[in-house]
Amino acid sequence: QVQLVESGGGLAQAGDSLRLSCELSGGNFNAYYYGWFRQTPGLEREFVAAISRRRVPPDYADSVKGRFAVSRDDAKSTAFLQMNNLKPEDTAVYFCASGSTVLTTTRNPEMYDYWGKGILVTVSL
Repeated sequence: QVQLVESGGGLAQAGDSLRLSCELSGGNFNAYYYGWFRQTPGLEREFVAAISRRRVPPDYADSVKGRFAVSRDDAKSTAFLQMNNLKPEDTAVYFCASGSTVLTTTRNPEMYDYWGKGILVTVSL
């Protein structure tokens, strides 16, 4: 059974950096693309970034472009989200997800098959 587990969240101040990790178990890490989404209470889940299993550039939401970087280490079965220059509006529960439906990446959460439970990131002024 495929499971995704996020780690690395927590408290940060504006301008700080955090790195989220997403480790996959129970499946073939190389077979999936990975996405990061976030959600705040009362709002829909929002796309943040995605990385393909193919050699194409990652995709980023405009709100994080230039500040966040998504990567993957296939040998460690882990995807990462490096978050720099954090802002209070980045406060959310962050979810990683994996999928295999499309060839590269997608912003559509319905195209992801497996989801982690989420991890809280809180950014204060």
